[in-house]
Formats: sequence, C-alpha cells, structure tokens
Amino acid sequence: MAKTDVILVKPISGLGGESDQVTVAAGYARNYLIPEGYAIPVTKANKRQLEVLQARKVARESRELNAATELAASLEKLLLTLQARTGEDGRLFGSVTAANISTELKQQFDVDVDRRKIHLESPIKTLGDHTVELRLHGEITAGLRVKLESINQAAAEQEATSTEEASAEASA
Repeated sequence: MAKTDVILVKPISGLGGESDQVTVAAGYARNYLIPEGYAIPVTKANKRQLEVLQARKVARESRELNAATELAASLEKLLLTLQARTGEDGRLFGSVTAANISTELKQQFDVDVDRRKIHLESPIKTLGDHTVELRLHGEITAGLRVKLESINQAAAEQEATSTEEASAEASA
C-alpha cells in the first residue's frame, strides 16, 4: 500500500495530536483527512505552518494545565450533597453514577466537569460520605467529597417538624 506523510491540524484519537507528522495510507489522507480539514500534506510551506501549529499547541496545553490545576484546587474544598431515595432499611434504590455527580456539580456549584473525567470504581450505593476521584488532566487529579443523604429521612424530619409546629400552634 502507498503511504504518505501528513501534518495533523486537529487531534485524532488513535492517530496523533495537533501538529504531529504522521505516516498514513495515501487513500486515507487523500479521501478523508485532507478534505475534512484534519490534516495537510507535508511540503516546505506546510513545514513552516507546522512550527506555528506546535507553538499554538504548547500555548493551549499550558492554558489547559493551569485551568485544570485551578479547578482541582477549588474542587478539593467543595462538599457535594446528593439526595437519593432509600428504602426503610436505608438502602438506595439504584445508585449514584458519574453522570449524576456531573449534573449535580453543574446545578449546585455551576462547575462543568465531563462525566468521563469522574472516576468511580463502582457506582455509589450507600449513604454517607464518599471521596470521588476526578481526573481533570493527564497529570492533574482531584478528590471531590460527596455526601449522600436519604430523601426519605429528610421528608420524615420535615414532616415531624411541621407536625410539632402545628401542635404547638393548636395548643396556644
């Protein structure tokens, strides 16, 4: 098969990152990578463009690393409180997944963390405090404290409080 060298303009999983020079099948480059704007052929003029792409890549990675470091520092301080339905014995109906945690982070703290960056060995199925690992960047991880409470207990406490208030008002 004929091979050709191309310079990747955008990262492609399984092939390489932005500004990488890779050797691929000629048809793959000619029919897909170049027309879709994912790569450019290797020429003298494009090699100069490669230097610009590499500088842009270094700057972007530096920004991403700084942002991930700042986010990790702020997430370490947070306590995310989730509520879930439980049975009478205190067991959860279902479980808490990375998607649930991601959604609650967005709602409670307005922090966007992709669910794929939230690493759970297994879904959370018990009430109480848990520490969840967040893999924010290749080198940056953070621990997020998650407190799982029962909706049923909160509803029962609220009902007991309102009953006490009503009986206090009735006796007065």
